Amino acid sequence: MAKIPNSVIGIDLGRHSLKSVSLVRKGANRFVLNNYAVRTMEKTPETADDLAEELKLLLKQMGGSAKSCALGVSSSDSLIRIIEQPETPTEILRDAVRLNGMSLLNQDVKEFVLDCEQITKPAQSAHGMTARYLVCGLPRTKIMHVDEAFEKNRKNAIHNVQLAPICTFNAFEFANEETFNNEAFLLLDVGHDTATVTVGVKRELMLVRSIDYGAQTLIEALINSGAKTGEGALRQLEEKDEIADSTARLSLTVLTREISSSIGFFEGRREENIGKIFISGGIARSKALLSILSEELHMPCESWDPFKACEIALPSSRRKMFADDFVSLNVACGAAAEALKGN
Repeated sequence: MAKIPNSVIGIDLGRHSLKSVSLVRKGANRFVLNNYAVRTMEKTPETADDLAEELKLLLKQMGGSAKSCALGVSSSDSLIRIIEQPETPTEILRDAVRLNGMSLLNQDVKEFVLDCEQITKPAQSAHGMTARYLVCGLPRTKIMHVDEAFEKNRKNAIHNVQLAPICTFNAFEFANEETFNNEAFLLLDVGHDTATVTVGVKRELMLVRSIDYGAQTLIEALINSGAKTGEGALRQLEEKDEIADSTARLSLTVLTREISSSIGFFEGRREENIGKIFISGGIARSKALLSILSEELHMPCESWDPFKACEIALPSSRRKMFADDFVSLNVACGAAAEALKGN
């Protein structure tokens, strides 16, 4: 088992941007954020050399001396499933899933790197005593691509790799332990091209869905309605421009419909109700968009701070920007926090 580090760099390997945070553990429950960086890429890296160069620039921008890196990976080829099976050691289940993917997941996963984790205690079901398991995976070629890129920058630096939605789930636990432990909640993470809905209740992961709608979809709709730039479009929303407001509501219908469907799916199977939606990603900076989503979904929608449980010790050059950037650092934070907690 890898040694638990005292400091770690959490890195969000997105498809359009890279983000990193440097977290330090000062005690059992004391964590310090001492730096971060965000790098928007002109194009998605196609080779390990391309990714290595982008990582080099990101880490140079951030600085810091932590040797261990915890990764959160966003990929259209990723696999996240929750399955119900008789209680089985995870090592055995992982092999069974890899060899019998078509029967267990309705997908061939022989060329995937997989991990499994039991997420509920065994309970009586129609099939006897069963438990629910989280199954995550990435194509082996993707893992090799990432590993090769890190070997060109920081050899043997990768401490652990998780999928981005799982990092977001872990970051929410890190920052909002009371809600995580005692309530039902929905996390909406809006990326460049896609959004991810994650539903949990009382520590249990219930649902993960990817929606083909991202911030770029909204911005393009606003530009088509008359805005000249993306920043200008969002500024029009904040200024209560009627055309921008109606355009945004129409465009967001795709997203709000899928969110409502996810809430209905969860509440139809559990007694708990979801009373609030927690939003991350760049659009969570916009109070106007949060207000629109709240009105369309008929429940409060708010941004959340993944570093709520951290001491902030950023360089002066970063402090002002952090007020805008923290809403999109959830994946990097979750990856780092899990490594520091030894998970």
